[in-house]
Amino acid sequence: MKILRIQGKVVSGSGEGKRFTELAWVKKQITEKLDFIPYPGTLNIKVTEPNFSLKNLSEKTKWMEISPANDFCRGRLVKARFMNNLECAIIIPEVKKYPKDIIELIAPINLREKLKLEDGDVVELGIMLS
Repeated sequence: MKILRIQGKVVSGSGEGKRFTELAWVKKQITEKLDFIPYPGTLNIKVTEPNFSLKNLSEKTKWMEISPANDFCRGRLVKARFMNNLECAIIIPEVKKYPKDIIELIAPINLREKLKLEDGDVVELGIMLS
């Protein structure tokens, strides 16, 4: 299987990822699809690859859908590996004006704390292509 490696820099987010991952219906679907309970929050990565596109990534991978409750947006998930060995997933909310160069990661642990990451640190993500 081919793996797409993406580099980026750690950036702070707005806190929306934490609120989203704490919703019971989101946590339940993530747990069912990924076999782990997500840490409340996301790690945001600003992709530094010059030709990167979330749209192109969507066409090359097998995404899982998070179906919304009430008036919430849909989301999509794809399994990944962070820094070559940590289990995680990319989560993308389907909202207008979502940044094209930001990837949000969810994991069963706090990735920022575990790896002592700070804004600006360069990181690598591996995504299995279908």
